[in-house]
Amino acid sequence: MLFTNIETERLLLKNISPNDREFIFNQFSNDYNNRYLFDAEPVTDIIGADDIISFYIKPEPRHEHRWILNLKQDARKIGTCGFHCWNPNEGTVEIGYDLLEQYTGQGYMNEALKAIIEFAKTRMNIRVINACIYTENNKSINLAIRNGFVLTGATKYVVFRGEKYLHNIYSLALKNEL
Repeated sequence: MLFTNIETERLLLKNISPNDREFIFNQFSNDYNNRYLFDAEPVTDIIGADDIISFYIKPEPRHEHRWILNLKQDARKIGTCGFHCWNPNEGTVEIGYDLLEQYTGQGYMNEALKAIIEFAKTRMNIRVINACIYTENNKSINLAIRNGFVLTGATKYVVFRGEKYLHNIYSLALKNEL
């Protein structure tokens, strides 16, 4: 199995599972967490959480994966992070992450990203990690920059509920091109 749990100093990043349905429901129905997510409507019932989990637990090989961030001290679930759109042939992947509001500003997501970036480099043979970030999501932009992502100059509009939202593409090069 490629995708394994990851341990950091303060966190255990556990593979998402059906046991996480209540947390996933709370996480993706939460207004704070959803204010910059323009790819899907907020979850409104437990079936929506089950759909998210099913998406991430397809048999390997798969092109997406999500970990649940658990505090080591008490196993409390505080957020998620993972990858989308993995292209093994090109060595590229997109990163995504979300954290409960009460845990922001404490370095937890920075710690988790460092771990999954290393995982991408050593286990997935990733050359470039991309982050598509809404231009007004300053916390996410700062987090990406702290982890070495650079603004590529590429942009894209995401249409959500009939409105266009400008996103910038940030990239982190992990390996030199051949």
